[in-house]
Amino acid sequence: MSMIDEALAANAVAAADYDASHAGPPKPKIAIVTCADPRLSGVLRLLGLDEADVDMIRNVGTVIDDDSIRSLVISTRVLGTKEIMIINHDGCGMTTFTDTELESRLRSESGEWPIAPARFYSFTDPVENTREQIRKTRSHPWIAADVPVRGFIFDVSTGLLSEVVADGTTADAG
Repeated sequence: MSMIDEALAANAVAAADYDASHAGPPKPKIAIVTCADPRLSGVLRLLGLDEADVDMIRNVGTVIDDDSIRSLVISTRVLGTKEIMIINHDGCGMTTFTDTELESRLRSESGEWPIAPARFYSFTDPVENTREQIRKTRSHPWIAADVPVRGFIFDVSTGLLSEVVADGTTADAG
């Protein structure tokens, strides 16, 4: 049985206890942009946040790109989210290659030269990458100035967050 088949079987069992009150319109209080790395899957529990209060936006590398901005604009302007939290992490796989290296490898393996994606958004320093994502979010004209945008590094060994400030300083979150 494939993992998808196993997931469907588990869903059939779990749906029997599903709380229908979750069908109402979403009303998140905070949007979190984080990496799709499975090691961050329990981040809401570690933050003490209820799933219903969070608009979770995940992509590989914690990138603020067109799709992330689209999601953040809808979250803050339509759904009423009041804060944005960007959570990067140490040990990210995006630090293990450059965009050029991956493009070359993919072209070599596939024999194809597609034009998309235009970038993979690899990086070398999670702290500097977080600063860049804060600046990209904060500078977008459709993200209201009164919506706080804060960034953090998740330590995959301890589960602790360290705050990263866009101006170049780093402070402990705890």
